[in-house]
Amino acid sequence: MPAPLHGPTFGSYGAHEVEWLLSDLSDVELEAPTEEREEAIQSGGAHYAESLPVEYQPTPEYQDLFHSALRASAARLAHAVGVVTELALAERGERTVLVSLARAGTPVGILMKRWASYAHGLTLPHYAASIVRGRGIDEVALAYLAQHHDPADVLFVDGWTGKGAIARELDAAVERANAALGLGERGFSGEPAVLADPGHCVRLFGTREDYLIPSACLNSTVSGLVSRTVLNDRLIGPGMFHGAKFYADLADADVSAEFLDVVSAQFSEVADTVRADVAARQDAPEPDVTWAGWAAVEQISESYGLGDVNLVKPGVGETTRVLLRRVPWKVLVRADAAAELGHVRLLAEQRGVDVEEVADLPYSCVGLIHPRFTRGATGADGTAAADAAPVEQGEVASR
Repeated sequence: MPAPLHGPTFGSYGAHEVEWLLSDLSDVELEAPTEEREEAIQSGGAHYAESLPVEYQPTPEYQDLFHSALRASAARLAHAVGVVTELALAERGERTVLVSLARAGTPVGILMKRWASYAHGLTLPHYAASIVRGRGIDEVALAYLAQHHDPADVLFVDGWTGKGAIARELDAAVERANAALGLGERGFSGEPAVLADPGHCVRLFGTREDYLIPSACLNSTVSGLVSRTVLNDRLIGPGMFHGAKFYADLADADVSAEFLDVVSAQFSEVADTVRADVAARQDAPEPDVTWAGWAAVEQISESYGLGDVNLVKPGVGETTRVLLRRVPWKVLVRADAAAELGHVRLLAEQRGVDVEEVADLPYSCVGLIHPRFTRGATGADGTAAADAAPVEQGEVASR
């Protein structure tokens, strides 16, 4: 069984903050320009997790937006961290083992670990493991966890839900892994905890508001200098964890610790309201899991003539990812949320993407992947979304 990776030799987080259940691929050239990646997926049926996008390097103006957004949202983020951690501890107990879904879930997992220490004096184990759309969760990582912990104590953690694709992937993948590992009734639970659940996809969440989580603004420089996870058969053999890269050369631009520290500094300020809101949540009926986000995405896909829900990325976090990593076509913004979306507008301007205000949008914003590249855009299984319509720029189906 491989051993976890730790900072500072892998990642900029302290060894006490997270153990990475990953293989170190830092010396492997895996990056390609966004358009080339899309075309490679298109022509060869490659999987999105076999390569990496080139890391976006923010302009000074964009960095300023990140810092201002972090200051403005720190208390709201701290409150959501407190709420989801308290609900998780009430349900899972003091033996809870946090396993964040690398990499978007990892800053949230660290913040939950910090809240448990601040509010209860607990030192919760925290690992980061890989899940890949269409390929499932890393079963070698789960085997490692099953050797060292009771699987029933493990709580998977992610940053946010969009339409709920990863929540669905996690549930199905964990069920398969439990069977493969012979864990039976004492297996892992595929139900995650998330900081924000605008898609109404999970029970354990800190908020269902769709607002900017600043860790979505950047890539590795707010996630411990660790890349997105990689699953490439040429590099990851049997018995190995999924892989990732440590971008040590980006240390001068790293704001990972700043993000965590600014939010953690607000814990004492929000502690009373967290207790009150948790008590209210516990006294109220259990929140419905309606998958309303998925229904909204289906409607948007139809209205814009896209023909594939996988080209619609709802919510602030997913829209930001489209602008940072994919070939964006259009950004939809709810009119009353425009004031909080400065970073989305700036990225859209930098990439020459139209921003359209929509009055009744169920999310603060939605990113649409460019239909010109959709035969190579990653679909539900992580490979080409073959049925998408080749709509030209500016050509939108009537609504």
